[in-house]
Amino acid sequence: MSTLQTAEIRPVTRTMVLDPPLSDEELEAMCRANDTVQFERTREGVILMNPPAGGFTSRGNASVSAQLYNWWESHGKGMVFDSNGGFYLPDGSMLCPDASYVSPKRLEGLTEDKMVGFPRLCPEFVIELLSASDSLASTQEKMVRWIENGVILGWLINPYAQNVHVYAPALQPAISSERVIHGSGPVDDFALDLAKVWRCYKI
Repeated sequence: MSTLQTAEIRPVTRTMVLDPPLSDEELEAMCRANDTVQFERTREGVILMNPPAGGFTSRGNASVSAQLYNWWESHGKGMVFDSNGGFYLPDGSMLCPDASYVSPKRLEGLTEDKMVGFPRLCPEFVIELLSASDSLASTQEKMVRWIENGVILGWLINPYAQNVHVYAPALQPAISSERVIHGSGPVDDFALDLAKVWRCYKI
């Protein structure tokens, strides 16, 4: 009779610091060569490695992105990006929101060539969806970085507490537990039905 071997499982690091730091071109080459991992870069040059989303998070992301895209289709102005989109930000970081919107004004001067890689711009509106492997504190810090780089409205969705942390410049973060959350500023007429998102976390 065979017996099941026990093994010590150690946490796998999700960050690395390279010396010298990667250039933008080297960062993009690494992303292309490792397309099963999502990479981000902090303003300090730390590389963050994010694993593929789990089942519930993937469904939640799909609902959030679909609702934002459907809103965009109602007017067709600007651009919507899903969770695979990365952006070079003014502070030197490269971050990836779970969903985002960029207005026509902020897209001015952006050519097709500059859209092949990570665009050098900051979306006006970003959504981050907390996953089971994410730290709430570190994701809240990421939201602060988004605001510092030019985001006008940010939503951190916590499906486990069923609430949304709302971020905006010069304001303290607020928490909403409403069934529907309404946008403002660049997404003034966008409404996210959170009941549809919460349903993604049930079988």
